[in-house]
Amino acid sequence: MKIAHLSLLALCLSVTAVTPALADQALAQRKACLSCHGVDKAVLGPSLKDVASKYRGHKGMEAKLAEKILKGGGGVWKMPMGPMPAQRQVSSAEARQLSAWVLSLK
Repeated sequence: MKIAHLSLLALCLSVTAVTPALADQALAQRKACLSCHGVDKAVLGPSLKDVASKYRGHKGMEAKLAEKILKGGGGVWKMPMGPMPAQRQVSSAEARQLSAWVLSLK
């Protein structure tokens, strides 16, 4: 009986440890971010891991990236499709959540 309880506890703890990353990837999928950005490879825009490695550690970058998600931007990456358009389907809170997730990718 103790083993069953410990196993259930371990399962619950492992799910809570993984859930935030999966939730943010699910948000990126729902908001169509992954239509233009692959996590590991460039699609129409740079890969999200490339974005993370370029900007991770820069002061204030989480807020700047969230703003870029909301308002769009260009001139940073040499991509054939041009600048990223404003993402009107994303709220400010979602943009901050996505920005934090992207910057956490390794």
